Amino acid sequence: MTAGADRAGGQGDGNSHGGKSDVASAGTEETKAPPKVDRALLEFLVCPDRKTTLIYDAARQELISPAADLAYPIRDGVPLLTADCARHLTDDDRRRHRIKV
Repeated sequence: MTAGADRAGGQGDGNSHGGKSDVASAGTEETKAPPKVDRALLEFLVCPDRKTTLIYDAARQELISPAADLAYPIRDGVPLLTADCARHLTDDDRRRHRIKV
């Protein structure tokens, strides 16, 4: 076995980790990180209902409007700021973002 074969994933060396790397990389594609949202864009966006500042929730890929009590989804890096796409905030959302009612 050569060092080059080891760096290429250990193919042909009899180690079981060679096959596992294929599985791991296939699983990584399914769990890849969501597209990044342009931070400059977020600075200009406001709640379409109340015209107030939005809070970016990166973990949930949403823009939160405390004033309207709504969360707007971000899909494929694009904020969907329509009433049809928005959901009402839950008590858990309000606690997480320290929103007072």
